[in-house]
Amino acid sequence: MKKDITSREDLLLLVTRFYEKLLADKSISYIFIDIAKIDLPHHLNILVDFWDNILFQNDVYRKNAMQPHLVLHRQSPLQKHHFETWLKYFNETVDELFSGEKAFLAKERALSIATVMQIKIHQQNQQQ
Repeated sequence: MKKDITSREDLLLLVTRFYEKLLADKSISYIFIDIAKIDLPHHLNILVDFWDNILFQNDVYRKNAMQPHLVLHRQSPLQKHHFETWLKYFNETVDELFSGEKAFLAKERALSIATVMQIKIHQQNQQQ
C-alpha cells in the first residue's frame, strides 16, 4: 500500500519525477527548455512551495502562479493538448507514488488549475 503525501520531501519527489516525465516528452518539453528556459533546481523548489501551500496551507508560496503562464502563452501559445499532457503526467506520477486523501486532492487541484489557466488564456486571447 502506498502512503499519502505528507511532507515537503514527498512533494519534492512528486515534482521531480513529474518533471522527468515532462522533460522527456518532446511534445511539451520545448516549452520548459526552449521557451521558459527554466532553471530546474530553482523551479522545483518553487513548485514544492506552491504545492505545500495548496495541500497543507503552509504560507510559503506568495507569487502569482498565473502571470508567468500568461506571459509564456504570449511567447509560445499553450494549447489544449499541452494541458492534457501536463495533467496526464501529473496524475500518473501521483498514482505511481502515493495514495490517499492528499494524493486525491493534488490531482483534483491540478485539474482545477489546468482548467482555470485555460480559461484565463482564452480570455487573454479574446482581449487581443
